[in-house]
Amino acid sequence: VHTTQKAGVQMIEELGEKNNWEVVSTNDPAILSSGKLLSFDVVVFNNNCGNKGPIMDALQHQSLQQFIRNGGGFVGIHQSSANNSQELWFQQLVGRSLIYHPEEQTAVMHVIDKTHPSTMHLPDRWIWTDEWYCYTEPFTENLKDLITVDEKTYDTERKFGNDRQTAMGKYHPIAWYQEFDGGRSFYTTLGHMEESYNDSLFMDHIYGGIYWAATGLGIDKK
Repeated sequence: VHTTQKAGVQMIEELGEKNNWEVVSTNDPAILSSGKLLSFDVVVFNNNCGNKGPIMDALQHQSLQQFIRNGGGFVGIHQSSANNSQELWFQQLVGRSLIYHPEEQTAVMHVIDKTHPSTMHLPDRWIWTDEWYCYTEPFTENLKDLITVDEKTYDTERKFGNDRQTAMGKYHPIAWYQEFDGGRSFYTTLGHMEESYNDSLFMDHIYGGIYWAATGLGIDKK
């Protein structure tokens, strides 16, 4: 269990109170196959990790797949991209999979697309402390990147005593969205630090991601 899950739940429930959303919070993946998904607009994977074993059984995965195919939304926060034990379809839903990362550090991000509700409020350059995940290539052709991190502004080699890949080079995406398999998916790397969940810019980043994933609205196409 990621240490920030509790902070993430509190933040999302607070967003729900402010914006008249009904929020159901649970650690039990059985809710995915309980039939309750039919009443939801969006599912948020809040730092769920699937690298040490699948977080969903076959029936739960099938139910989530049907939810997306019926037009549902998905939001992934931080560790939900650590998913290489999950089926390929789920990795495609998230968009990319974590390879590894250096120790958490402060770095500078570049907001490269401000047409999306998750980024329209952000500064063009944003300084932030987090775990800067290194990713696979995209699993789908429909991925639209929103934010990148500048690897020149942190030490990509500050890692945990092994030789796994921690850098992506000049272009290092850390947030993106896509229309996928009939539904919508938004993902952000940000969210390793508990303090993030009290930060207004981060909260609005997640708020915009949930809003778009739930409705498909809010993108400035000019």
